[in-house]
Order: sequence, then structure tokens, then C-alpha cells
Amino acid sequence: MDEELRSLTERLRRESGDTPGFGALLATEDRDRLADVLTAPGQPLWARELAAFRLGLAGDRRAFESLVLFLNHRDPQRCASAAYALARLGDPRTARAAAALATNELRVAYALHPVRLLTALRAPESVPALISTLTRRLRPHDPYRRVGLACVEGLGALGDPRARPVLEAALAHPAFAEAAVRALARLPKKR
Repeated sequence: MDEELRSLTERLRRESGDTPGFGALLATEDRDRLADVLTAPGQPLWARELAAFRLGLAGDRRAFESLVLFLNHRDPQRCASAAYALARLGDPRTARAAAALATNELRVAYALHPVRLLTALRAPESVPALISTLTRRLRPHDPYRRVGLACVEGLGALGDPRARPVLEAALAHPAFAEAAVRALARLPKKR
């Protein structure tokens, strides 16, 4: 069993009270049954999350909307699981959705996993979204250092020269300086 699936399974087993419904949902190979859980009224959150995650890992795009909702959830564990499944889903809408979540200042407290997902996807939307998000994190007294640090690390991993100005600006911020040095070292040399 995949480690992320194992972690999610144990968390949701506890959340569900290890009901027979949990065991049945975990055991089923019927994707239509899993998809029905996403749209049926009255389904508990743990059931929707398990169904969306399993469909995402299977590459079933019916999970997309639910996984995006979980990516924007207040619970970091749900966000992390959703990001993992979205990275494997293969839906072309994923990068655009992650970029929208990462750059939404009203939801910046929940932007860490969308930022990490953008780095993993290496999509055309990734670098502009990370630059935009990091630029806002460079304001004095910004409380979202972890999001900013993830942007710095992501821009270094992506190695796009368009990130140079914002990474150079990040050098002046103690919370980001060390990571910015490493990220700048990964960019192509200036000519």
C-alpha cells in the first residue's frame, strides 16, 4: 500500500469510527460506487475524502472538483492528501486550480499545499503563480512565512530565470534569505 494512502486510511479509519461503511468503501474497486459517494447527499466528510483520493490515484477525473475543495480545506492533512492525489490525477485543470488557490490572498493561510502542488506539476502556471504569491509574502510583518518559504523553494526547484528578481528581493528577508541563496544557485547563470 502506498504510504500516503496508508496515512490517509489510518486517519479516516479513526475519523469514521472504523464503521463497516468505511471498510466497504476502502475495499471496493467499483469506481462508479466511489464517484456516487462524491455526489450523494448526506455522505460524511471522511467518505467523500476517501472516495476522491482513491479516484484521484486511479486517474478518474470525476474526483477533480472534490479534490480541489479538499486542497483548499482548513485541515492541513486533508490538503496534503488532496495535493498528492491531484498530482497523480493527470487532469489538465489541476495547475490552473492550484494557481488560483495559491494566489488568493483571502485564502493564503491555506496556500501551502497548492504552492507545493504547483512545484510538483511544473506546469506553465507554476512559476507566475509562485512569483506572485512570494511577492506578497515579502511585505513587512507578513504572517505566512511557511507559504513564502515554499514559494522560494519551489522557484528554485523549477529553475526558471523569471524568478530571479523576486528571489533576489527575498534575500533581504531573514526568513527567506538562506533558501533564496540556494534557489538562486539553481537558476541558469546570467549572461
